[in-house]
Amino acid sequence: MSIFSGLEEIVERDHPLAPHTWYRLGGPADYFIRPRTVEELRQVIERCGENHIRLYVLGFGSNLLVDDDGVRGAVVKLEGEQFGRVEFEGEQITAWAGAELSKLVLDCVEKGLSGIETLTGIPGSVGGAVRMNAGGQFGDIGAVVESVTLMDNQSTQFVKSKPELIFDYRYVNIRVPFILNARLHLTPGDPEKIMRAVKESWISKKNSQPLNTRNCGCVFKNPSGAAAGALIDRAGLKGMQIGGAMVSDKHANFIVARDGCTSRDVIRLMEVVQERVREQFDVELEPELEIWK
Repeated sequence: MSIFSGLEEIVERDHPLAPHTWYRLGGPADYFIRPRTVEELRQVIERCGENHIRLYVLGFGSNLLVDDDGVRGAVVKLEGEQFGRVEFEGEQITAWAGAELSKLVLDCVEKGLSGIETLTGIPGSVGGAVRMNAGGQFGDIGAVVESVTLMDNQSTQFVKSKPELIFDYRYVNIRVPFILNARLHLTPGDPEKIMRAVKESWISKKNSQPLNTRNCGCVFKNPSGAAAGALIDRAGLKGMQIGGAMVSDKHANFIVARDGCTSRDVIRLMEVVQERVREQFDVELEPELEIWK
């Protein structure tokens, strides 16, 4: 009997992961699974547990680097209709994990709801944004999240709410693999004023970031009291290249994948950047992107 008997419609073997990431790098997954419902997700988790198959959760791949050899295990992508839903109830929003963050921002502008316009230009899914407390200089998503619905490795579903739910810089105290949805509380506002904030944020990003390149956003977290990009720039690393990976000459905390780039090129360049910054400033840069090996 097949491990995923009865779930063949949502399971693919040896599926390439590169097309699912913004870097367009990396090898295949042993299993690539796209549950359409919470119940199908529950069955997938149980089957993987019974057969000792490691689970990975994939959002929109905007903050992810996959090893050139791929991953041994099952990659689960919550992209079915149920997981893409967004439900508006006045100032309260329930956004499911597979919903697109950038679309949610614009939908909220249209409805005159303020609070997430600060996330303009940040790619990815709602689940991924909550997982890393996505944000920028203008704020992060954790400021508006009231609660999250989660599922653990035993397929148990439960809700975690503030103040038990704690957000910090690129951190949230969620230890289970699956975020099903997040409940947000926004504030009524003037759509035109909110749209102006969106445009200002977008212009700022366009002027300072290499948006039309293959990248995964900021590679390193900002250390306390400093900006990672500024440290990398001061270390003279803008434009440095290893293989097809290059430190952006527009924003030093971005590593751009050029023609012929491999995941190994990106990792090696990251290591060199960390070493140079450590040597010059005695600062340990911590990766912000997730690396699957």
